[in-house]
Amino acid sequence: MSKSLTFFLFLILNFGALALGSLLMGSSPIENEWYIQLNKAPWTPPGWAFGIAWTTIMLLFTIYLTIHEKEKLKDKRFITLFTLQFLSNVLWNPVFFYFHWIFLGMIIILILFISLILILHYFESSNWKLLLLLPYLVWLIIAFSLNAYSWWMN
Repeated sequence: MSKSLTFFLFLILNFGALALGSLLMGSSPIENEWYIQLNKAPWTPPGWAFGIAWTTIMLLFTIYLTIHEKEKLKDKRFITLFTLQFLSNVLWNPVFFYFHWIFLGMIIILILFISLILILHYFESSNWKLLLLLPYLVWLIIAFSLNAYSWWMN
């Protein structure tokens, strides 16, 4: 498979996970009465920052996956961890926004974080490639802190 085809395949998968999660969450955060009333952390970024962050994260993750496509797509551990990451991205939105299960949302974020750490642990040998996943990991730490604050304060 060519690198450009691989890139577009991963791009569709990664943004597809985000889109599916958004569809399953019910109303958007700006229309969601429960979320509007939720006691949010003082460091909660403005709404527009989430779109920029996730777009950047998924583009970098797509590049990371494209670079490693040949060696990793044959490894069952990688496929399992990628699937876990994919499902976690899909599930978090409805769990948090639709069902209002904040604690379960925190667990999903932890699963997502651990799946990325394991991907790095099992498959990464180059430090510069780690930089492609660093924004994802940092964003998940921020997301976990936002969830934890809402869980603790509500």
